[in-house]
Amino acid sequence: MKASVIITTYNSEDWLRKVLTGYSVQTENDFEIIVADDGSTTETKEVVDSFIAKFKYPLTHVWQEDNGFQKTKILNKAILKSTSEYLIFTDGDCIPRNDFVQNHLKNKEEGYFLSGGYFKIPMTISKIIDENDIINQNCFKIVWLRTNGLNVNFKLTKLTYNKYFSAFMNWLTPTKRSWNGHNSSGFKSDILAINGFNELLHYGGEDREMGERLFNNGLLSKQIRYTAICLHLDHARSYVNEEEIKKNLLVRKFNKKNRVATIESGIKNKSWFVEN
Repeated sequence: MKASVIITTYNSEDWLRKVLTGYSVQTENDFEIIVADDGSTTETKEVVDSFIAKFKYPLTHVWQEDNGFQKTKILNKAILKSTSEYLIFTDGDCIPRNDFVQNHLKNKEEGYFLSGGYFKIPMTISKIIDENDIINQNCFKIVWLRTNGLNVNFKLTKLTYNKYFSAFMNWLTPTKRSWNGHNSSGFKSDILAINGFNELLHYGGEDREMGERLFNNGLLSKQIRYTAICLHLDHARSYVNEEEIKKNLLVRKFNKKNRVATIESGIKNKSWFVEN
């Protein structure tokens, strides 16, 4: 397989169903999907199972017990379950445009990871998007979004379907080329080389911390936020903890100052690393 798409989720069955529908209509179908489930109920597994027949390659559900926000841990487990050498990371609230996987693969390059973004839509539109809107790609059309109540703003330019314009905007945008958990990709070997995600970190920049260590290990980054498009569905964030965010910032500052690349509290620090 050309890629493994790793999708994080937690008790968001309706949103996950829309996201998986988006992956079922990709222009590139040579990829597997791993749903990295941070402790959801059995309803999430039922959603995953209902989509298995819609994919050419495996759709795998990796689950861990619910013990608070442990995204980094479930991501490391999903990485070890992956069978491709190239990994695409996203979230269970981000519907991919049908060329999402194709554009990640088209832009991959040794020595780089890819930094993508998202287009955030309000709850009203998040709810009304249905299976047909995703299959026929209407929900990615500016006219459709405006008709359904979206206010006009500059960020709508992300949805302009023109490769020359997208390339220009990727070059022009001042946004940092960071590792964003909702839309980034890289070679599995590069991620394993720094021991994956830091399992001591909870919500708040935990994805970027991993990307910053990739930089410290010699990698560069390419901007694809106007090329690899996904719609971010709205949702509440009950897991936000300001104290944890501050702790994560301190870790990131330490890593930057000391050029830290590899950490101990990652993939190779667990008994299941040997088992898998």
